Amino acid sequence: MPDSPDAPKSLRDPALLEARRAMADADHVKPLRALAQRIAGERGADVPDPDPLDGGVGARLLLLLETPGPSIGRTGFVSRDNATGTAANLFRFLAEAGIARRDTLIWNAVPWVIHAPGARNRAPRRSEATAAAPYFAPLLALLPRLAVVVPAGRFAQAAAAPLSRLRPDLPVIPIPHPSPTYVCTSPAVRERILAGLAQAAVHLAAAP
Repeated sequence: MPDSPDAPKSLRDPALLEARRAMADADHVKPLRALAQRIAGERGADVPDPDPLDGGVGARLLLLLETPGPSIGRTGFVSRDNATGTAANLFRFLAEAGIARRDTLIWNAVPWVIHAPGARNRAPRRSEATAAAPYFAPLLALLPRLAVVVPAGRFAQAAAAPLSRLRPDLPVIPIPHPSPTYVCTSPAVRERILAGLAQAAVHLAAAP
């Protein structure tokens, strides 16, 4: 039997992955997919699609990661359901914080794949964050209900600076990166992630 479609690492199941791909042009994610395709064309690199199980253009929380990892080539989605430790941690932390999936959009500060084909992922560069900054304005234009931004990790936090200039009213709540390597360094990392997500949930509850 396939795993639940709403479970950590569920996109490793070929049947569930095919079902998710069949939803890729759903109305709530179609404009974001078009933006991803535009960026891919302009940067000459792959850009994963938003997960159609997430909120799409109706999202109220933007969770900003760093850059697509190698697993993106297997699914084509930015998703908490990808078969990686980081995605699984993110799935569990968001669930523990009580943040509804329909309220979220997961995006990358540098939305295109930066590693060479077949190579391991590398850390994004400051120059790549600068090149990605102009894409925040069209992204925000597609998210009329956005109430809070949560950058995960120091790079994403620094790269999110243009968001504060574009929308100074928008709360930005940084959290540590949810990668297993970092989360396992200290119990305090998990606590800081959950505290940040709890704070984000308060903003969601207060938003119209």
